Formats: sequence, C-alpha cells, structure tokens
Amino acid sequence: METTPKNNARIVAIVVMFFIYAMISFVTNLAAPIGTIWGYQFEGNSVLGMMGNMMNFLAYLFMGIPAGNMLVRIGYKKTALWALAVGVVGLFVQFLSSIVGTETVVTTFSSTNAEGIATSFPITLNFFIYLLGAFICGFCVCMLNTVVNPMLNLLGGGGNRGNQLLQFGGALNSLSGTLTPLFVGMLIGVLSKQTQIGAVNPLLFLGIGIFAVAFIILSFVSIPEPNLSNGRKIKYSHSPWNFRHTVLGVIGIFFYVGIEIGIPGTLNFYLADQSANGAGVEGQASAIAGAIVAVYWLFMLVGRTLSGFISGSVSSRSQLIAVSSTAIILIILAIFIPKTTTFPVPEFLYEGGAQVPVSAFLLILCGLCTSIMWGGIFNLAVEGLGKYTAQASGIFMMMVVGGVMPLIQNAIAKASGYMTSYWLVVAMLAYLLYYGLIGSKNVNTAIPVSEDTPDALDL
Repeated sequence: METTPKNNARIVAIVVMFFIYAMISFVTNLAAPIGTIWGYQFEGNSVLGMMGNMMNFLAYLFMGIPAGNMLVRIGYKKTALWALAVGVVGLFVQFLSSIVGTETVVTTFSSTNAEGIATSFPITLNFFIYLLGAFICGFCVCMLNTVVNPMLNLLGGGGNRGNQLLQFGGALNSLSGTLTPLFVGMLIGVLSKQTQIGAVNPLLFLGIGIFAVAFIILSFVSIPEPNLSNGRKIKYSHSPWNFRHTVLGVIGIFFYVGIEIGIPGTLNFYLADQSANGAGVEGQASAIAGAIVAVYWLFMLVGRTLSGFISGSVSSRSQLIAVSSTAIILIILAIFIPKTTTFPVPEFLYEGGAQVPVSAFLLILCGLCTSIMWGGIFNLAVEGLGKYTAQASGIFMMMVVGGVMPLIQNAIAKASGYMTSYWLVVAMLAYLLYYGLIGSKNVNTAIPVSEDTPDALDL
C-alpha cells in the first residue's frame, strides 16, 4: 500500500489534481449557459432552462456515498479514471441531444407568464436526452470532487499545507468556471429561438478530448493510496459520523453551498427587478445585474489565489473565523444601508453611467470571503480522520445539495423583500463562525484512525 510518493511523483500528482479541479468547474459550468439555449427554445421558460443545472447537482445526492466507498475499494486513481470515463459518456450523450429526437415530441408544457397569458409548447425527446447527459456528468464531477479534495489535502500533508493546495486548486476551479461561459457565449453568438444545442458541440468535443487525454496521463501517474482495501470488503468499528468535528463540518458544507450561491443569485434578481420591491436600477437592468454579479465570481478567484499564498502560514481555522465574521458584517451593512445610496458602475463593466445601490457592492465583496470557505471547512473537518477520510469525502459531496437553500431565500425575498432574505445568509454564516471557533476541534481523538490498528474487520 503506497502512502508517500517520491517528490517528483508528488509534484506530478499535484498537477494532475489541479487539472482535475479545473475540469470539475468546466463540466459544471457548461450547464447554465447551455440552459439559456433551452430557455429560448421553451419560450423563455427559465425553470426548464435550469433543469440541466439541477440534474447536475442532483447527481451528487445519489453518488456522494458510493464515490466515497469507491475510494476505499478501488483507490483514488481508479476512482478518478472511472470518473473521467463517465465524463466522456455524459458529454457524448449531451452531444447526441443535438442530433437524436429533435423532431420527436414527448409532451407539452403549459405555463402562465407575468402578464397572466397562458402559453404551451412541445418538449422534444432530445431535451430529455440532454438531461440524461447532464445527470451522467453530475456523477462524473461528484466522483472527481470526491477524489481531488482529500487527495490535495493528503499531498499537502494535511493542516496548513493541505489547505494551501486546496485553495490553489480552488483558484484554478474558479478560473475555469469564469472562462467556460465566455467560451459558450463565443460559440453561440447572438442568442435567439433559432439557436440550437448543436452550437456548443465544439466545446463538448473539446471536453471529451480533454477527458480522454487526462485519462491516458493519469493512467501512468503514481497516486498515493492511503485507504485502499485492495478489493476487500471491510467493516470499520467506527465511521466519519463518530467524529463531532466532521459531522459539524458536513453541516457547514451544506450551509456554505447555500451561502455561495444565495448571495449572488438573489443579488442578480434584486438588481434586475424593476418593481417597487427591487433595486430600481435604471437602464438595461439584466445586463447591469449580470456585470455586477460577475465581479462576485472574480472576487472568488482572487480570494482563493490569495489564500493559496498565505495558507502555508495561516491556519484554516483562522481564515474561516476571519472571513465568516467579515461576511456577516458586510451583509448586515448591506441590509441596513438604504437602497437610495448608490454608486456608479465602472465603465469597463457597463457603458452608460448606471447607478446601483451600495448594498450591491458590499454583497459582491463577500466573494472574497466565500472563496476560501470550501477548502477551509473540508480541511478542518477531515483533520485527524485517517482511514475514515475517504468515506467522509463522499459524505461531503452529498452536501452539495445545500444549493436548495437559495430556494428558501428566494421564498423569503418574495414574501418580505430581497434584503430581508439575506438574514438567512447571516444565520448560515453565523454557523460557520461557530464552526471555526468551537465546532472544528476534534474531541474524538481516542478513536483509532490508523490502518494498522486492529479495528478493521474483513468480511
């Protein structure tokens, strides 16, 4: 059982893991821009347009624990290879949706628009083929995430160095996530009802090619296997659920996903809403909102990069406490500052001299805070788990379903106003602050975590 790779092999392994981290974002962020094509096909129905994105994240719920078990049974390397193969299949199925079933009507969807006018339109077979492809790709990114997070933490030796690698990997993830929608936009051009899903086929082929090359390279790379059971069925005397700091960290990841998505998502609606409850942005509100929210994701890239440089000397716990506290302050200020207090949108973001509430600026600054939370929480929650780390990684992947929290925030926004809904985000941030201060301490150090201890029973 290989646990410590030689230095050169370690560097190659780190580079491969960084590459995989970037590919996770590439596959995930294909769903939203491709969804805009379907939205136009379906008379501007945003719900159907976002179904691919939902299928992508729903896969995490089903694949999280099985992926963790795969790490134990077949190891990190083989799990990653299977994930890359699944990714090729998922992208190919999405390609098939551009040529198969384009004329076959499966059902008719009816809805009522904002003016109360009922509309209906056919949904063809190729849409369901696309959703299947998005779901399969969700399996791929869940498996890759399950591999890359504990592996980077392991290659860094855990602690500060482990978190440092996680943050650098996260920075590449953010960069890939920022570039992917731009590439899709270049391929689509001017979006209209005549735009077909086939417009993004070049990007799907690129993804298939990258996965294939990554599969070949990874096949020859030595990856440490600290928890490999060599195919044996093993039952441990404990599990990740027996560690308090891990359980609290799992809850923290669930809330984190809700925070990361909820802040920019609700802000987008807030700025684009021209009703009395909205921000009242004058001009092309949707374009302005998109430009402002894009800066939030840019700040996430900046924050992860900066954290990567300082994490070798600043602990995950200190960083989590600092960013949670700062985000709470920023959001509370955003809630209370009157929306009539505005600032001009920089010309490089939007030409036209638009004004947006100062609250929006405070909210996008939170991107600097949320950027380091995933890596920090994961690093703290698996510290001291030893042989239980692989199983814990799978459990963490399930918690990506925390993306449901923005739906609750949206319901609060409709009932009580956009800014009021951010109190939910404050509450979730308060939990992360508690986790950094108290909950992240391992109080279960008496549980044996070494593979050499006699509590792993062959079945």
